[in-house]
Amino acid sequence: MARDYPLEKVRNFGIIAHIDAGKTTTSERILFYTGESHRIGEVHEGDTVTDWMEQERERGITITAAAITCFWNPTYMGTDTSNKHRFNIIDTPGHIDFTSEVKRSMRVLDGAVVVFDGVAGVEPQSETNWRYAEEANVPRICYINKLDRTGASFEKSYASILDRLSKKAVRLQIPIGEEGNFDGVVDLLAMKAYKFEGEMGANVVAYDIPEGVKTEAEKYHGELIERIVEHDEKLMNDYLEGKEVSVEDLKKLLRKAVCANEIFPVLTGTSLKNKGVQLILDAVVDYLPSPLDVPPAKGHNTDTGEEETRLASDEAPFAALVFKLQVDPFVGSLAFFRVYSGSIEAGTFVYNSANNKKERLGRIVRLQADKREDVKIAYAGEIVAAVGLKEVKIGHTLCNPEHPIALESIVFPEPVISMRVEPKTKADQEKLGIALSRLSDEDPTFRVMTDPETLETIISGMGELHLEILVERMKREFGVVATTGKPQVAYRETIQGTADVEYKHIKQTGGRGQYGHVKIHVKPLAPVVEGKKVKNNIEREDHFEFINNIKGGVIPQEYIQPIRKGLKEALERGVLAGYPVVDVSVDLYDGSYHDVDSSEIAFKLAAINAMQEALQKSKPVLLEPIMKLEVITPEKFMGDVTGSINAKRGQIESMSDRGQAKVVTAKVPLSELFGYTTQLRSLTEGRAVPNLEFSHYAVVPRNVQDDIIVARK
Repeated sequence: MARDYPLEKVRNFGIIAHIDAGKTTTSERILFYTGESHRIGEVHEGDTVTDWMEQERERGITITAAAITCFWNPTYMGTDTSNKHRFNIIDTPGHIDFTSEVKRSMRVLDGAVVVFDGVAGVEPQSETNWRYAEEANVPRICYINKLDRTGASFEKSYASILDRLSKKAVRLQIPIGEEGNFDGVVDLLAMKAYKFEGEMGANVVAYDIPEGVKTEAEKYHGELIERIVEHDEKLMNDYLEGKEVSVEDLKKLLRKAVCANEIFPVLTGTSLKNKGVQLILDAVVDYLPSPLDVPPAKGHNTDTGEEETRLASDEAPFAALVFKLQVDPFVGSLAFFRVYSGSIEAGTFVYNSANNKKERLGRIVRLQADKREDVKIAYAGEIVAAVGLKEVKIGHTLCNPEHPIALESIVFPEPVISMRVEPKTKADQEKLGIALSRLSDEDPTFRVMTDPETLETIISGMGELHLEILVERMKREFGVVATTGKPQVAYRETIQGTADVEYKHIKQTGGRGQYGHVKIHVKPLAPVVEGKKVKNNIEREDHFEFINNIKGGVIPQEYIQPIRKGLKEALERGVLAGYPVVDVSVDLYDGSYHDVDSSEIAFKLAAINAMQEALQKSKPVLLEPIMKLEVITPEKFMGDVTGSINAKRGQIESMSDRGQAKVVTAKVPLSELFGYTTQLRSLTEGRAVPNLEFSHYAVVPRNVQDDIIVARK
């Protein structure tokens, strides 16, 4: 069965932005204009399609990335449908606590529409999302939204993009009027003005550029063309010689530059007032890449270890990456995956290269948020979901067993906040375990563990809101009523000195004894140097390095891995307050063994004891998560805001203006910030807005460290 849409007419893109910039409102307009939805849902009315979870509708925020499939015929095609495109769109959350949703979505997208608030311009989460897109090499179109609002300014927002994100941004449109006078947009390439008429602005009407913006439009038209032709020598020469360069040639070259991340076109409009969204969709068709325009997916053959690539072709061996798991109340578990190469039929078996297991792919569904459409075959370049896969996790590769491959996986940030959770009744006990297991499968930044001393269940996440919503979901989706303790900071321990330790584990019992003897050198882990080759005897993973310098078989090879495991195990509980130890390098350089008494367990125990002794001797210190705090406040409260930050061991980094408001940026320890939002509201009559995101771990000051250790013990 042939695919119904050629690959060059497929666009996989995401809608990303800071919270409240209008992502979900934009998604709802897209569904309406593409005919997927017969009415427009509004965030403020709580009836959106993409925000389909109860908590999303109640809070007016996006929590999970929703996948939508729809079709678009560019407005300039009129009734001719020969250029109709299939869109697979992911509407991602903007709140920093759900940042993993954005990160994992970036991994499977070919392009992105980045939405900005026309009043605020670039905001903290815009920067974080932009950074994720840079890391994933995702081409972007910028959309300055909400130009109808009081205080909106296209030029100020555009300047903030150039200043804080990229100098490669260039105006593709300018607005006709602003705030209450916002009337439409000028396309600087075609040099046409557009207004949006009829029900919900569904009719896009082109007309001549009004006199009031003509001079400005001509100035920026020249600037745009110069920015485009500098990417092609022939067109550059033609332009400099005064020859006319056709719009078609300019569009082709602009598309090439956007796909190569050399230009980020900036468009504008107001999604809420139905102005500008259709032209965004036209720009997606014209400038964002199809699966054929992006580099082939990379991975390694799980049999040979060799690096391999997978071309976006239906004829290539099947390979897909699972990027999201979701529990559906009607069909059970859904595994969202992006097909990079080949095709897969419903009812056939797939091979999971992460756990070497085969599973039957029962049903394949295409999604419009919470609605589903069954499909028989998923082809290269598509984003679909499978029903009923039991053994898959996020980041796993599904592939053809004859051509096994593990595609590059997704790396997630570590949780920074923990809290105790316990079921209210005995009946909830069993349900709690199932609920926590399901939720941690869905969300890799949500961790569950049992405290070995108190046997309490500890949940960890990216912020207070993150954990609050997960506890709420346990109640609504799994019927588990749980009580929670106070949020706890996820401290870490590390070392600042070095130590040489020798440890012999010798035990004589009546029969065979135990003998393991190791000598280790411990030091702080140095950062990775880009491009520097790692030696064969060094095993490096997150926050830990193991160097095997055993020569001449003084410790047999079969005991090396048990030693490594013992060292890792010892790092799970630090010597100061029992927190995990990070950023340690261990050099195993000598030891001895006994022909009869040595065993794997003896060497593992020797390594654990040696490591604990080494940690005591190498200047152990506590580390705490430091948050980047940005407070937007009216000027009259500046003194109160800076005073409150200083009182919380905060370091103020900058103060700047944003419109009529002041912006204070600071680095503050997470432990000082519990309940800060409430405190800030009372200090500023509810007018200041805080934005928080994780920055880094830093050493805890000695006086604070002593208090933490006492409280822990």
